[in-house]
Amino acid sequence: MRFGAAGVLATVVAVTAALLAPGGAGAAPRPRGTEPVYDFAGAIRETVWVDTGRDGDGDGRTDRVAADIVRPKETEAKGVKIPVIMDASPYYSCCGRGNESERKTYDANGRPVGFPLYYDNYFVPRGYAVVLVDLAGTNRAQGCADVGGVSDVQSAKAVVDWLNGRAAGYRAKTGGSAVPANWSTGNVGMIGKSYDGTIANGVAATGVGGLRTIVPIAAISSWYDYYRSDGATFGFDPVGLARTVEQRNSGQDCSAQNRKLTQGPPANGDYGPFWADRDYVAKAKNVRASVLLSHGVNDLNVKTIHFGQWWDALAKNGVERKIWLSQTGHVDPFDYRRADWVDLLHRWFDHYLMGLDNGVERGPMASVERRPDQWADQSAWPAAAASPTVLRGRPGTEPGLGSLTTGASSGTAAFTDDPSRGENDWAADPGTASGSRLLYSTGELANDLQVSGTGSITVTATPSTSSARLSAMLVDYGPATIRNFAGRGEGITTGTERTCWGANAPGDSACYKVTTADTANVDYTIISRGWADLANYRSLTKEEPLVPGRAYTMTFRLASTDHVVPRGHTLALIIGGTDGGVVSPPARTPELTVDLAKTTVTVPLAGTPPEFRGSGVPAGRGPLAHVDAVPQARLDRP
Repeated sequence: MRFGAAGVLATVVAVTAALLAPGGAGAAPRPRGTEPVYDFAGAIRETVWVDTGRDGDGDGRTDRVAADIVRPKETEAKGVKIPVIMDASPYYSCCGRGNESERKTYDANGRPVGFPLYYDNYFVPRGYAVVLVDLAGTNRAQGCADVGGVSDVQSAKAVVDWLNGRAAGYRAKTGGSAVPANWSTGNVGMIGKSYDGTIANGVAATGVGGLRTIVPIAAISSWYDYYRSDGATFGFDPVGLARTVEQRNSGQDCSAQNRKLTQGPPANGDYGPFWADRDYVAKAKNVRASVLLSHGVNDLNVKTIHFGQWWDALAKNGVERKIWLSQTGHVDPFDYRRADWVDLLHRWFDHYLMGLDNGVERGPMASVERRPDQWADQSAWPAAAASPTVLRGRPGTEPGLGSLTTGASSGTAAFTDDPSRGENDWAADPGTASGSRLLYSTGELANDLQVSGTGSITVTATPSTSSARLSAMLVDYGPATIRNFAGRGEGITTGTERTCWGANAPGDSACYKVTTADTANVDYTIISRGWADLANYRSLTKEEPLVPGRAYTMTFRLASTDHVVPRGHTLALIIGGTDGGVVSPPARTPELTVDLAKTTVTVPLAGTPPEFRGSGVPAGRGPLAHVDAVPQARLDRP
């Protein structure tokens, strides 16, 4: 990648620091990475109030957001410039960051003291500045939250602009003298989990100059897909999240903005202008930053379609990228693969922000957790050998049961929607017919079969009422030990001992509790899910009332994943109606008759599924061990 003169200077400073570190004399001219040679305890801690250029709270003045900064004191010397690691978040006062819910702290004069997470402790001694930004309307920032919209994104982008000399920053929340970022090279890397990583995606999608890389962790790529799914609704809306993050910012009147969040999104699952404003996938062509992405394949909060569609859009744009996929739910890699993650992050920032040629971009593109704490590297994601494979459900001797095959199918199968039942009800006892779902299986596999990528399903169904929901799942039937992603820690257990990652300073510790894998023994694993409203069969922008007795065809997505179905297991497709506790049910629950000849599932497979001859139904073994879905009440805050 290219660097301007300031970036070259930062690289020279970083390399010099590495060579002058203890043991550095005579070292190779291309060091592995920057070394902790700067004094963290004496670092400069300050707040700069950056003007966003927007008046989100309607008080007649443009809003300023607080950028809390920690940087080496050596940057006060003339000509010394360093890059920036930035985490823009709405959670610094309401909810906290990280596994231990750290919040920002300040001294009696309002000077920042405690910086959540380890980024400052680890990277500031290595010649970086760390900037933690309060998004508009949160913590000490002016304005109002708009849940992924223009104000949220602009409040973070403005800080990137300020670091590059294109926006104004001040010493005070109102008034105050102007402050230039004359210590910054302009090279910025944004990082963060959940909402924070989502904002990194959003800022990257603006194409802002100076943003060299982003590290989105369990991040949203389109807010429509957080609150809706192909016409189906998840039962909660953006205004609740806005009120949560604004709750500790006294004196702000955000009632007008909150009304927009209430009235903007359609009550149904239609996609419209409100969601388009918050769709970063549609703007991915603007991304110029490299991307280091991490997500849990069992994340039922920020569902996995988010990383899959974002990754595919970045690929079309030729963005340099790397991905980690864990078996966890909504968890930061610092809490399931700590040492390896910090090492990768260090090399990633050194390369993309300092310009060091350390080869990090030439390593494996993907790293996937196959079993708890057992990882496999891949040259590509989706896996290079994976290709879209069309499968069909073929009826067996029992109604609603049969084989999943690459061959043709015929006939129909029917089920009655039952909103009191959900995915684990449908998956249990796969050898027994059920009136609330259809189940088709490959039978026992002779060889491993890898599902890698984003699938889809096309269903042709005839409803008995004027509205209907559809759900579909891919299930791996067979015994396995997995991370307990539905447990309290979503796949991790937090201990009491601590490890330290960087330097300490009064009020700002680098030490965090050690975590271990929380595991569960199961008889089946749901590896991909999808939901839809059949009334959106023609378009996501406008639902249409269904005519009872008429057949409709709809294609909807299945969640992105990377999972190996082992030899001896079976891969099954389940089709149901309302997934109870996940999507909102229709006004009247229908019977749905599925045309099997016109219903297909497209699965990205590496390996050859059998042309099965037989029922294809896993043997009934009574109640099966499984992991319950995460309660919906836990899924309304990314």
